[in-house]
Amino acid sequence: MKLAAIGSNCIDDYADLNGGTAYPGGGPVNMAVYTRRLGGEAAYIGPVGTDANGRLMLKAMAEKGVDTSRVRVLPGKTAVTQVELRDGERILGDYDEGVLAGFRLSDADLDFAAACDVVVCDLWGGVETQFAALRLRGGKLAFDAADGLDRPACAVAVPNCDYLFFSSDSGDTEDLRTAMRGLHARGPSLVTAMLGEAGSLCFDGTGFHRFGVVPCARVVDSLGAGDSYIAGFLYGLVSGRPIEACMELGAATATETLGYFGAWN
Repeated sequence: MKLAAIGSNCIDDYADLNGGTAYPGGGPVNMAVYTRRLGGEAAYIGPVGTDANGRLMLKAMAEKGVDTSRVRVLPGKTAVTQVELRDGERILGDYDEGVLAGFRLSDADLDFAAACDVVVCDLWGGVETQFAALRLRGGKLAFDAADGLDRPACAVAVPNCDYLFFSSDSGDTEDLRTAMRGLHARGPSLVTAMLGEAGSLCFDGTGFHRFGVVPCARVVDSLGAGDSYIAGFLYGLVSGRPIEACMELGAATATETLGYFGAWN
């Protein structure tokens, strides 16, 4: 499998951890790292700033084996998210978009991404208006809407993606299933709801598939758990596994991430 991760990246700044600790992250970057952890290939396409955080991001991705050949270093600041830990749960604070603001994929970026097995982007990628062009090139696109299905970016992204993921704390309810049917009707071939401790639910246009969780001996930090699930699911999908096996691999990958601080180990 080769994954192209496009759009957002950010430094997760834990101000209350060890007097302040910075972890490289951002959904697409995390998914690229987790794909490498699973044994696949991965490239990240997006911008970092000319600051120390940009250098940290590039170095960290390269050390994890992520292809950074299409990363653009732009004048300015790398994106930063303030993070606070409360009982193992991460609370996201202020977000500075930095050089991500106004970023656009070049034609060469789109060609590179479309040649990969699957492309992934998240709600904060800012490149959803280019999804149609990517799919015209034959690219298979996964999109993480997080808990923002009502945001304008999703109105553009949902009809132009193949695999839609989103987060919900509702549990498996009939209202959720109705919403998932509606999302599927807008274009994606698979719609997957990540339900936290309630596991996950996937709709393929014909029926629903459920999977619970893989138990975690000690939850340290939930940052990156959803990204891990998506990376595992996509790895399984590209490998030809049935949907339930993809969900199981996603859950197992998320459990590994729950056991350490920050998105990467």
